[in-house]
Amino acid sequence: MAASQEYLDKAQLRQSYRNVWHTDLTSATQSDFPYCCLSLWCGPCVSYMLRRRALYNDMSKYVCCAGYMPCSGRCGESKCPEVCLATEVFCCFGSSVASTRFLLQDEFNIQTTQCDNCIISFMFLLRQLACICSLVACIVGNQQLSEASRAISCLSDMVYWTVCSCMQTQHKVEMDKRDGTLNVTAMAFPPTQQMSRMYQ
Repeated sequence: MAASQEYLDKAQLRQSYRNVWHTDLTSATQSDFPYCCLSLWCGPCVSYMLRRRALYNDMSKYVCCAGYMPCSGRCGESKCPEVCLATEVFCCFGSSVASTRFLLQDEFNIQTTQCDNCIISFMFLLRQLACICSLVACIVGNQQLSEASRAISCLSDMVYWTVCSCMQTQHKVEMDKRDGTLNVTAMAFPPTQQMSRMYQ
């Protein structure tokens, strides 16, 4: 009970953080398109690399789901953290992405923007709707309802993997900023405008 209250307190505290992500979810693909594609096609592998990096490659600090889930600290992480992290990212992919996000938010006092919250909420809502439709289709046994359920599930999966890849790109950009490896192209100054002859 005390642990869950602690999680709720942390979640409330995150709302008052002052900093914002270097890039929001809507512009994550523009920030690092190749990495966004990599995280879309190899999500669990990217999640593994990002968690290691979030821990400054010190796996002695590793705790399952970064200490944010009830199972944290009870999975034998201290004996074989690499195996535990690999199991986490493949078996609990969504939790692994969220845990890395919480780690970075707590380290840098980063709040999530309203737009990012809406995107994440939409993703969860769509997953819930897909689950409910699948259950109703199983119970009713209607062919048309089953097809609609499959379409919603497919859409839900597409949104889920896209949002997760954008989140992971967002995390990567934030750690690039932290580690001083962010490739910020120098902003070119606009050419000096010539004054029109009629104003001279």
